[in-house]
Amino acid sequence: MKKIILCAVAAVLCIAAAAQAKIETKKFKISDFPDCITKVVLTGNDMADSFLRKEVVDHWTISPFEFCSAEEFETLKTSENTYFLMYVAGQYGHEMDPGIEFLTLVKGGPAATEGVSSMTEIVSIPSGPARDNGREYTFLPALLDIMQDYTLKAIEKELTNFVGLNLYNRNLSSSGIKRIYMADQDISFRVSPADKEKYIDEDIVVCDEDDADEVFEKGTYNTLVTFVVAPKEPTAGSMCHKMLIGADDHKLYYTARHKITGKTGVGFLTSDLKKIAGPR
Repeated sequence: MKKIILCAVAAVLCIAAAAQAKIETKKFKISDFPDCITKVVLTGNDMADSFLRKEVVDHWTISPFEFCSAEEFETLKTSENTYFLMYVAGQYGHEMDPGIEFLTLVKGGPAATEGVSSMTEIVSIPSGPARDNGREYTFLPALLDIMQDYTLKAIEKELTNFVGLNLYNRNLSSSGIKRIYMADQDISFRVSPADKEKYIDEDIVVCDEDDADEVFEKGTYNTLVTFVVAPKEPTAGSMCHKMLIGADDHKLYYTARHKITGKTGVGFLTSDLKKIAGPR
């Protein structure tokens, strides 16, 4: 009889543990997102905030939102019924990434007292060099659209931090042939002329950064544009983030990152060009 009782107790404990494990998944934690307010935290920089206000109003559709100041964020950040869309310098998930600014979406809660890195993160996207925004203004609408698509996916099913935005790399192989505008500044100086000739075909246009941005702003059909985010002055541990984003659909088709060294430099590497050329 004792054995039967012990087995029954063990079974109940296993069920309880399984239920607790389910409760602790990120999918469960953020399941209330569509019904909660997303507070868009302004930076205090007039130009950055002007762009952020405009593009959020024009593009954010998956939850009700309000704008707030950094001071208000400090007051509200422990609220478990509030999400925050904000710029964070040097933060990539729970890793430090010196010299980079990220656009991140996090959930409020008691852990916020330990800092943004301790909050439940839905998604973070590199947006520009810390304290020096440039092309981010051009790509901000797309970054917001990508964040929203990822958030909806994260609510529907469990997405691990290990996969993250890399799940979108499958878009490149399933999209068919698209024209790619690659800013010459977005190609690492370490890519040899021979490798450029080998992997850059007639559907890849290498051009000036301004020309690439113009193609993106026009929403050119069936076209991808490169977007590279790296520190202005890389230090030990600095990373380079590389993306291919659809000009017409604002989808992410490719993303990768590498540590900046004398052997790699900043921008797309030969390994990136090989991956991009592979599905074509």
